[in-house]
Amino acid sequence: MGTTAFFDCFSGISGDMLVGAILDAGIDFETFRTEMTKLRLDEFVLTQEKVMKQHLAATKFEVIDKAQKVYRHPKDLNAIVDNSDFDENIKKTAKNIFLKIAEAEAKVHNMPVEKVHYHEIGAVDTIVDVVGALVGLRMLGINKIICSKINVGTGFVEFSHGRYPVPAPATAEILLGVPVYSNETVGELVTPTGAALITEIADSFGLMPEMNVSKIGYGAGSKDFEQPNVLRLLLGETGGDAAFDEDTISVIETNIDDMNPQFYETTMSNLLEAGALDVFISNIIMKKNRPAHQLTVLCTLENEDKLTKIIFKNTSSIGIRVRQEKRKKLQREMKKIETEFGEITVKISRLNDEILNMTPEYEDCKRIAETQNIPLKKVYEIINQNPRVENENS
Repeated sequence: MGTTAFFDCFSGISGDMLVGAILDAGIDFETFRTEMTKLRLDEFVLTQEKVMKQHLAATKFEVIDKAQKVYRHPKDLNAIVDNSDFDENIKKTAKNIFLKIAEAEAKVHNMPVEKVHYHEIGAVDTIVDVVGALVGLRMLGINKIICSKINVGTGFVEFSHGRYPVPAPATAEILLGVPVYSNETVGELVTPTGAALITEIADSFGLMPEMNVSKIGYGAGSKDFEQPNVLRLLLGETGGDAAFDEDTISVIETNIDDMNPQFYETTMSNLLEAGALDVFISNIIMKKNRPAHQLTVLCTLENEDKLTKIIFKNTSSIGIRVRQEKRKKLQREMKKIETEFGEITVKISRLNDEILNMTPEYEDCKRIAETQNIPLKKVYEIINQNPRVENENS
């Protein structure tokens, strides 16, 4: 059991909105500001103030850059973080976020990563928002971060390079694989820094988990829209007394009664290769007592559309049902152990600190059975009697 953070991005996300939401959830600003002196930069001032966004109170966080505007490249941002007094975990995560932004900019502008410079979003703003978010989350004692689908807005945005559609090309690149949508709010709701931050720190994207909410914070954006332009942060306990892992997955289903059954093998292989968590077929009876098959695919939210297209292309289905379901999982770990057959991989499943299951990987056992000319069943028996396995389970 631990504190879970759920970011509700109904009006997008930016670096300053994220820090504002964290501060609004109860962080002492003076303690936060003291912690940020570890950056060892004297060219910025931090402020916070309560503002109203469509009659909703929120915290507006701002970085006032006192230095002369200069272009900084990724190596410059990394050097500042490396020279700070923060621990290695914050340094590493911050540099990963900087790299995400730089790689996205480099790709859309067809240039080397090292040539990217932070001029549109401001290098100091980027550094402070990124590091500030990481510092604030640590001060809140967050164990797990879940993010909603992200509202990206619509329309166009002006940059020094020209006029681009929303989400801006670099932002869209960073959000690849993340569930996004637009409610037709005209404006840029997600910035590259906001996108890079949430994709690096979030454990999963989907629906709000079942949780006992203890604190709520609202971080204000700079613009005003029809909806409150805020990022909502909900903090609470999840999982009760059992330390389950939880996420939300998509369940894709279709009923098929008019297809050559030989096509299922290729379809299932294509789905699994494309990232499906599981694929299975059930026998059903449809209208007019026609025998048929129900094809079911389990997948992450971001793979939903990709796998739906594969089903349409590989089967005779003309309609597919999709729903989202919450999933509870045991904590899992893949570990290599030594056996009389050599090194193999086992999957360990835990509830809290108790090991409930330990299973040898099928492909390893199959390889051993074939090379040693031993029945597969016998391989499993021998491995499960291995002292290493017994000790892990005890």
